[in-house]
Amino acid sequence: MNDEKKYDINVSVSTAYLPEQSDEEADRHVFSYTITVSNTGNVASQLISRHWIITSGDGNIHEVRGLGVVGEQPLIKPGDSFEYTSGTMIPSLAGTMKGSYQMVAEDGFHFTVDIPEFILSVPRVLH
Repeated sequence: MNDEKKYDINVSVSTAYLPEQSDEEADRHVFSYTITVSNTGNVASQLISRHWIITSGDGNIHEVRGLGVVGEQPLIKPGDSFEYTSGTMIPSLAGTMKGSYQMVAEDGFHFTVDIPEFILSVPRVLH
């Protein structure tokens, strides 16, 4: 069996600006992000922890580490997905997020899944 496909997790992201929670005059820009974690491998795997790197437009970097996501450590079976929505605030009109999930497969193998960088942007700021 191909070990590369055995532990294959796909991460997709969609974002939204939340103007009702933001305060542009106070440089408070709030975004939600919805993440779908799909197990395209052959072994059930549990999302144990997360590591985020949040970079605001002024170059300020904020790192977040914690157990699970939204209070859960989901076990994702082959062919299944886990979706959740969370949020962040940055002090600029645009920024980025990227990171990783630390996973443990049902067979005990520990591995890391990269979360591709995505853009946080107030509408009409980036073309």
